[in-house]
Amino acid sequence: MRLLPSGSAALLVELDGLDDVLALYAALSADPPHGVVDVVPAARTVLLMTDPAVTTLAAVADAVRTTTPRPDTRAVGDSIELPVHYDGADLADAAELLGLTPDELVARHTGAEWTVAFCGFAPGFGYLTQPGGQWEVPRRPTPRTAVPPGSVALAGEFSGVYPRESPGGWQLIGRTEVAVFDLAREPAALLRPGTTVRFVAVGR
Repeated sequence: MRLLPSGSAALLVELDGLDDVLALYAALSADPPHGVVDVVPAARTVLLMTDPAVTTLAAVADAVRTTTPRPDTRAVGDSIELPVHYDGADLADAAELLGLTPDELVARHTGAEWTVAFCGFAPGFGYLTQPGGQWEVPRRPTPRTAVPPGSVALAGEFSGVYPRESPGGWQLIGRTEVAVFDLAREPAALLRPGTTVRFVAVGR
């Protein structure tokens, strides 16, 4: 664990991997140190935003060092279901990369809950993980210049839903009609760290 100031009001905690991030994030979310106003996970870091009027970065760092991570739990958030048409352009290729048939990939993708580990890339884009490490899908060798909004995709150990049209190199396995990011909604992002997601197959 490495602790670094990030400006005058934030502390960046660097960790070895995503499992360490999720374990520390779960502990800090459940019992944030005094003066911490937000905890933001990423792939290898946790950022703690503080209120300088009530704490110091040194005090927060001391609290983090004495925090016991929760390796067997994840931060608890909302639970949602996302209906998916599993007709993505890369479904067959992704299945072959995993040694599965397309139907077996769909069954695995829908068979267990996913958890939003962190957000990034674009507003509303959540990086979803499943316990067990059963996903390891390489990105496409050539990214697409435009991926439609609502595309459900795989890359590495993650699944994700593109919130808007954008370039992307993930393997597209399906699409959902649910808007995962909508500025007219509060909160705008449907997928936030700790949210659990179950994908539900609908007509292909």
